[in-house]
Amino acid sequence: MQLKVASYNIHACIGIDGRFDPARIAAVISEIDADVLALQEVEHHLLDNEDLLDYLARTTGYQAVAGPTLMRETRHYGNALLTRLPVIQSQSRDISVAPYEPRAVMEAQLAAGNKTLTVMATHLGLWPAERRMQVRQLLLLLEQQNTDLTLLLGDLNEWFLWGRPLRWLQRFFRRSRHIRTFPANFPIFSLDRIWAAPEQALTAVYSHRSDLSRKASDHLPVVADLRI
Repeated sequence: MQLKVASYNIHACIGIDGRFDPARIAAVISEIDADVLALQEVEHHLLDNEDLLDYLARTTGYQAVAGPTLMRETRHYGNALLTRLPVIQSQSRDISVAPYEPRAVMEAQLAAGNKTLTVMATHLGLWPAERRMQVRQLLLLLEQQNTDLTLLLGDLNEWFLWGRPLRWLQRFFRRSRHIRTFPANFPIFSLDRIWAAPEQALTAVYSHRSDLSRKASDHLPVVADLRI
């Protein structure tokens, strides 16, 4: 079975030109044409009486699973998952480190034929010590998985390829590629990541570069091809 997965920090649908344009983000998602997408920086506010995430799901043909980390009176904010695969169950696991911004891991079990996938989608913190503590929590969760395929997707905010969080995750997954995704118009840093266990399921990892994706957000999407 062949699958395509992606991770995309949509920057609350604000492009590098400063414009709020959900239709442009939806168009990029359609360009990617993945089976599963992890989204970060999703603003759960109303767009013509429709929630932004619901709008993105409806216009692109996906099922949406919300995982907000900041709960506000009007506009929640955080992670989300778009999937064409049936959702068996999902939950949000808190990996916040006080006193920093709340962070979480969206954990979803998906059905792919007669196989079960665990997708863990996250957006780690801005501070090195914070990320180290969050990755330790992630590793504990990863070690508990017992499905046919486990995926970790998200914006890890790790600027340094030799940083301890990346080394620890690489030790667990054993295979990874550093794909430049930030800033979108001239990518230098590999902030967005996709890992798979078992590692041989991961056949290719690359960024999605198009005229739209260079403008729609400050991050490029990172995409992976999988073989189960």
